[in-house]
Amino acid sequence: MKISAKGRYGLAAMTYLARNYSCGTPITIVQISKKLGISKIYLEQVFALLKRAALVNSIKGSQGGYQLSCAPRDITPYDILSAIELSLMEKTAPAAKDKMPELDRALASCVFNPLDEAIRKTLSSISLDDILTAIDKEKSAESLMYFI
Repeated sequence: MKISAKGRYGLAAMTYLARNYSCGTPITIVQISKKLGISKIYLEQVFALLKRAALVNSIKGSQGGYQLSCAPRDITPYDILSAIELSLMEKTAPAAKDKMPELDRALASCVFNPLDEAIRKTLSSISLDDILTAIDKEKSAESLMYFI
């Protein structure tokens, strides 16, 4: 499985929104762009997909921006990536071009379907809250000073 830049940026932007969820104030694309170093135009494309999937709410006006549509504990990387990555669970063309349909069915049942399910299960078992916890652990690990 390969996640595109758009998918990675979507995960990063949603994590940034999750970090600011408790504030209750909308975050603009410009703020996210500056903080994460991602092109504003590219983020607009990402947020259009996230909005269509009802993962974010858009607030219009001078105090507007984006907010998560629900709590960070209720949003998974699977939700985000399946909204952005069109080919996340895309079915591929048969390997043997219908010359050996039994091979295609065997590959699907033994390889591709279990792999798709494992990816879905893994990405669905993590929440934005889990990612925020991991970020906090990384920050605390960096702040440790070792003396020899």
